[in-house]
Amino acid sequence: MTLVDAVALRAEGARPSLFVPALSVAFITALTAAAAQFSAPLPFTSVPLTLQPMVVLLGGLVLGSRLGAASQVAYLAMGLAGLPVFAASATLPPGPLRLLGPTGGYLLAYPAAAFVAGYLAERGFDRRYATSVLAMLAGLVLIYLCGVAWLGIFARVASGSASIGLGPAFVTGLAPFILPDLIKLVVAAAIVPGLWRLLGRPDTTSV
Repeated sequence: MTLVDAVALRAEGARPSLFVPALSVAFITALTAAAAQFSAPLPFTSVPLTLQPMVVLLGGLVLGSRLGAASQVAYLAMGLAGLPVFAASATLPPGPLRLLGPTGGYLLAYPAAAFVAGYLAERGFDRRYATSVLAMLAGLVLIYLCGVAWLGIFARVASGSASIGLGPAFVTGLAPFILPDLIKLVVAAAIVPGLWRLLGRPDTTSV
């Protein structure tokens, strides 16, 4: 059972409808889009610093694997439709071209990262702080892997220019973000276990 399942049961009884899960998916989608608007461009890289990865991973913990992934698919669909939901870019307009740009790999990894975090949450990793950190870290590593691979190999190919290679991609697309993301992660990982405690649901799952 995920946190959103528990909230639905608490709100609607033994036979909950789809209202609470659907509203929760829409909320996480909107929160991901809002987090993109608070981005900090860095002078030495085309990848901005944003709060989005933490929202993606928290969404997975709260919603579970399928709904967490669905929230991010919906987010990407909004971006593909041209809505201004991606982080600001000095070179690329809103729309499908963003997924071919330097941050395309990070964006495309969001559904899979939410799925991984949600999959672990469904197995009780979201009930305790330490295991919530592990679940979020697993999703974050996936975002890093896809983002660096895209930045180093595929992004330049998609734009018709030479690849920069994985070494430079690691330096510009991963190394500057490890410490800030870990700090955000260790803070954010306390949120879902705290919400479980507020619900008053005993932790019966051992991981």
